[in-house]
Amino acid sequence: MNSDFVSGSKKALPIVLGYLPIGFAYGVLAREVGLNLIEIGLMSLLIYAGSSQFIAVGMIGSGAALISIVITTFLVNLRHLLMSASLAPYFKQYSRKLLPLISFGITDETFAVNAVELKADQKPQEFVLGLHLTSHISWILGGLFGGAFHQLISDTDALGLDFVLYAMFIFLLLSQLDSWRFVGTGLVAGATALLITYFFPETNWHIIIAAVVAATSGVVFEWIKE
Repeated sequence: MNSDFVSGSKKALPIVLGYLPIGFAYGVLAREVGLNLIEIGLMSLLIYAGSSQFIAVGMIGSGAALISIVITTFLVNLRHLLMSASLAPYFKQYSRKLLPLISFGITDETFAVNAVELKADQKPQEFVLGLHLTSHISWILGGLFGGAFHQLISDTDALGLDFVLYAMFIFLLLSQLDSWRFVGTGLVAGATALLITYFFPETNWHIIIAAVVAATSGVVFEWIKE
Protein backbone atom coordinates (compact mmCIF):
# COMPACT_ATOMS: atom_id res chain seq x y z
CA MET A 1 0.00 0.00 0.00
CA ASN A 2 1.17 3.54 -0.76
CA SER A 3 3.21 4.90 2.17
CA ASP A 4 1.64 8.37 1.89
CA PHE A 5 -1.83 6.84 2.04
CA VAL A 6 -0.83 4.91 5.17
CA SER A 7 0.60 8.06 6.71
CA GLY A 8 -2.67 9.88 6.10
CA SER A 9 -4.63 7.00 7.61
CA LYS A 10 -2.49 7.17 10.77
CA LYS A 11 -3.19 10.89 11.09
CA ALA A 12 -6.90 10.01 11.06
CA LEU A 13 -6.64 8.01 14.29
CA PRO A 14 -7.92 10.81 16.60
CA ILE A 15 -10.84 11.33 14.22
CA VAL A 16 -11.60 7.60 14.13
CA LEU A 17 -11.66 7.46 17.93
CA GLY A 18 -14.27 10.21 17.88
CA TYR A 19 -16.28 9.07 14.87
CA LEU A 20 -16.89 5.50 16.04
CA PRO A 21 -18.79 6.37 19.25
CA ILE A 22 -20.55 9.39 17.75
CA GLY A 23 -21.50 7.35 14.70
CA PHE A 24 -22.74 4.64 17.05
CA ALA A 25 -25.01 7.16 18.79
CA TYR A 26 -26.30 8.32 15.41
CA GLY A 27 -27.07 4.73 14.40
CA VAL A 28 -29.00 4.12 17.61
CA LEU A 29 -31.07 7.28 17.18
CA ALA A 30 -31.70 6.53 13.51
CA ARG A 31 -33.09 3.10 14.30
CA GLU A 32 -35.31 4.62 16.97
CA VAL A 33 -37.01 6.84 14.36
CA GLY A 34 -37.53 3.94 11.96
CA LEU A 35 -34.53 3.90 9.62
CA ASN A 36 -33.15 0.50 8.66
CA LEU A 37 -29.49 -0.47 8.39
CA ILE A 38 -29.31 0.20 4.66
CA GLU A 39 -30.76 3.69 5.08
CA ILE A 40 -28.40 4.40 7.99
CA GLY A 41 -25.40 3.27 5.97
CA LEU A 42 -26.42 5.18 2.84
CA MET A 43 -26.95 8.40 4.80
CA SER A 44 -23.44 8.12 6.25
CA LEU A 45 -22.02 7.20 2.84
CA LEU A 46 -23.74 9.85 0.73
CA ILE A 47 -24.33 12.74 3.15
CA TYR A 48 -21.40 12.29 5.54
CA ALA A 49 -22.14 15.21 7.83
CA GLY A 50 -22.48 14.32 11.48
CA SER A 51 -24.40 17.32 12.77
CA SER A 52 -26.69 17.35 9.74
CA GLN A 53 -27.40 13.64 10.07
CA PHE A 54 -28.38 14.05 13.72
CA ILE A 55 -30.60 16.99 12.79
CA ALA A 56 -32.14 15.08 9.88
CA VAL A 57 -32.85 12.06 12.08
CA GLY A 58 -34.52 14.27 14.66
CA MET A 59 -36.64 15.97 12.01
CA ILE A 60 -37.60 12.63 10.49
CA GLY A 61 -38.68 11.46 13.91
CA SER A 62 -40.84 14.56 14.36
CA GLY A 63 -42.48 14.08 10.96
CA ALA A 64 -40.96 17.18 9.31
CA ALA A 65 -41.44 17.73 5.58
CA LEU A 66 -38.66 16.66 3.23
CA ILE A 67 -38.04 20.20 1.96
CA SER A 68 -37.62 21.44 5.55
CA ILE A 69 -35.04 18.75 6.26
CA VAL A 70 -33.09 19.57 3.07
CA ILE A 71 -33.05 23.33 3.71
CA THR A 72 -32.09 22.96 7.37
CA THR A 73 -29.20 20.59 6.72
CA PHE A 74 -28.03 22.80 3.84
CA LEU A 75 -27.82 25.83 6.11
CA VAL A 76 -26.01 23.87 8.81
CA ASN A 77 -23.41 22.75 6.27
CA LEU A 78 -22.75 26.18 4.76
CA ARG A 79 -19.58 26.36 6.84
CA HIS A 80 -18.06 23.78 4.50
CA LEU A 81 -17.84 26.50 1.85
CA LEU A 82 -15.39 28.38 4.06
CA MET A 83 -13.37 25.27 4.86
CA SER A 84 -13.17 24.23 1.20
CA ALA A 85 -12.08 27.71 0.14
CA SER A 86 -9.35 27.65 2.78
CA LEU A 87 -7.94 24.31 1.58
CA ALA A 88 -8.36 24.97 -2.16
CA PRO A 89 -4.84 26.43 -2.67
CA TYR A 90 -3.28 23.22 -1.31
CA PHE A 91 -5.32 21.05 -3.68
CA LYS A 92 -4.32 22.80 -6.93
CA GLN A 93 -1.67 20.22 -7.76
CA TYR A 94 -3.97 17.25 -7.21
CA SER A 95 -5.59 15.22 -9.98
CA ARG A 96 -8.84 16.77 -11.18
CA LYS A 97 -10.37 13.31 -11.29
CA LEU A 98 -9.72 12.84 -7.57
CA LEU A 99 -10.73 16.35 -6.47
CA PRO A 100 -14.46 15.50 -6.13
CA LEU A 101 -13.60 12.56 -3.86
CA ILE A 102 -11.12 14.61 -1.85
CA SER A 103 -13.56 17.51 -1.53
CA PHE A 104 -16.35 15.23 -0.38
CA GLY A 105 -14.17 14.08 2.50
CA ILE A 106 -13.80 17.56 4.02
CA THR A 107 -15.46 17.66 7.43
CA ASP A 108 -14.81 19.80 10.50
CA GLU A 109 -12.34 17.20 11.76
CA THR A 110 -10.48 16.40 8.54
CA PHE A 111 -10.28 20.13 7.83
CA ALA A 112 -8.55 20.67 11.17
CA VAL A 113 -5.97 17.97 10.45
CA ASN A 114 -5.45 19.16 6.87
CA ALA A 115 -4.99 22.75 8.02
CA VAL A 116 -2.11 21.68 10.26
CA GLU A 117 -0.47 19.10 8.01
CA LEU A 118 -0.70 20.92 4.68
CA LYS A 119 0.52 24.20 6.12
CA ALA A 120 3.55 22.52 7.63
CA ASP A 121 4.43 20.68 4.43
CA GLN A 122 2.69 20.19 1.10
CA LYS A 123 1.39 16.62 1.17
CA PRO A 124 0.66 14.42 -1.87
CA GLN A 125 -2.92 13.62 -2.73
CA GLU A 126 -2.50 10.06 -1.43
CA PHE A 127 -1.96 11.45 2.07
CA VAL A 128 -5.22 13.40 1.96
CA LEU A 129 -7.06 10.41 0.49
CA GLY A 130 -5.82 8.20 3.32
CA LEU A 131 -6.94 10.75 5.90
CA HIS A 132 -10.36 11.26 4.33
CA LEU A 133 -11.21 7.67 3.43
CA THR A 134 -10.16 6.28 6.81
CA SER A 135 -12.26 8.89 8.59
CA HIS A 136 -15.26 8.30 6.34
CA ILE A 137 -15.14 4.52 6.72
CA SER A 138 -15.00 4.82 10.51
CA TRP A 139 -18.07 7.08 10.45
CA ILE A 140 -20.00 4.59 8.32
CA LEU A 141 -18.99 1.67 10.55
CA GLY A 142 -19.95 3.56 13.70
CA GLY A 143 -23.43 4.20 12.34
CA LEU A 144 -23.89 0.61 11.21
CA PHE A 145 -22.78 -0.75 14.60
CA GLY A 146 -25.18 1.59 16.36
CA GLY A 147 -28.01 0.55 14.10
CA ALA A 148 -27.23 -3.13 14.50
CA PHE A 149 -26.96 -3.10 18.29
CA HIS A 150 -29.41 -0.33 19.13
CA GLN A 151 -31.56 -2.67 21.20
CA LEU A 152 -28.69 -3.11 23.67
CA ILE A 153 -28.57 0.63 24.38
CA SER A 154 -31.52 2.08 26.24
CA ASP A 155 -29.95 5.46 27.05
CA THR A 156 -27.14 6.87 24.89
CA ASP A 157 -26.73 9.90 27.18
CA ALA A 158 -25.76 7.63 30.07
CA LEU A 159 -22.75 6.42 28.08
CA GLY A 160 -21.44 9.94 27.62
CA LEU A 161 -21.15 9.51 23.86
CA ASP A 162 -22.01 13.15 23.29
CA PHE A 163 -18.87 14.21 25.18
CA VAL A 164 -16.62 12.32 22.75
CA LEU A 165 -17.38 14.83 20.00
CA TYR A 166 -16.34 17.78 22.18
CA ALA A 167 -13.22 15.95 23.35
CA MET A 168 -12.22 15.30 19.76
CA PHE A 169 -12.65 18.96 18.81
CA ILE A 170 -10.65 20.07 21.85
CA PHE A 171 -7.80 17.75 20.83
CA LEU A 172 -7.83 19.02 17.24
CA LEU A 173 -7.89 22.62 18.46
CA LEU A 174 -4.98 22.16 20.88
CA SER A 175 -2.88 20.56 18.14
CA GLN A 176 -3.01 23.88 16.24
CA LEU A 177 -2.21 26.28 19.10
CA ASP A 178 1.47 26.76 18.32
CA SER A 179 1.56 30.58 18.24
CA TRP A 180 -0.21 33.58 19.73
CA ARG A 181 -2.00 34.14 16.43
CA PHE A 182 -3.72 30.76 16.58
CA VAL A 183 -4.55 31.20 20.25
CA GLY A 184 -6.03 34.64 19.56
CA THR A 185 -8.03 33.37 16.61
CA GLY A 186 -9.40 30.49 18.68
CA LEU A 187 -10.41 32.84 21.49
CA VAL A 188 -12.14 35.18 19.05
CA ALA A 189 -14.05 32.29 17.47
CA GLY A 190 -15.14 30.90 20.83
CA ALA A 191 -16.16 34.28 22.25
CA THR A 192 -18.12 35.17 19.11
CA ALA A 193 -20.02 31.88 19.09
CA LEU A 194 -20.84 32.19 22.81
CA LEU A 195 -22.06 35.77 22.49
CA ILE A 196 -24.31 34.99 19.53
CA THR A 197 -25.69 31.92 21.28
CA TYR A 198 -26.35 33.95 24.45
CA PHE A 199 -28.08 36.91 22.80
CA PHE A 200 -29.74 34.99 19.96
CA PRO A 201 -30.40 31.49 21.34
CA GLU A 202 -32.85 30.59 18.58
CA THR A 203 -30.42 31.08 15.71
CA ASN A 204 -28.28 28.35 14.14
CA TRP A 205 -25.87 30.80 12.50
CA HIS A 206 -23.44 31.11 15.41
CA ILE A 207 -20.94 28.66 13.91
CA ILE A 208 -20.91 30.30 10.47
CA ILE A 209 -20.68 33.84 11.86
CA ALA A 210 -17.97 32.83 14.33
CA ALA A 211 -16.00 31.20 11.50
CA VAL A 212 -16.16 34.37 9.38
CA VAL A 213 -15.19 36.61 12.31
CA ALA A 214 -12.35 34.27 13.32
CA ALA A 215 -11.05 34.07 9.75
CA THR A 216 -11.04 37.86 9.56
CA SER A 217 -9.23 38.17 12.88
CA GLY A 218 -6.70 35.60 11.69
CA VAL A 219 -5.91 37.79 8.67
CA VAL A 220 -5.53 40.81 10.97
CA PHE A 221 -3.20 38.89 13.30
CA GLU A 222 -1.13 37.80 10.30
CA TRP A 223 -0.94 41.39 9.11
CA ILE A 224 0.20 42.52 12.57
CA LYS A 225 2.91 39.87 12.57
CA GLU A 226 4.22 40.96 9.18
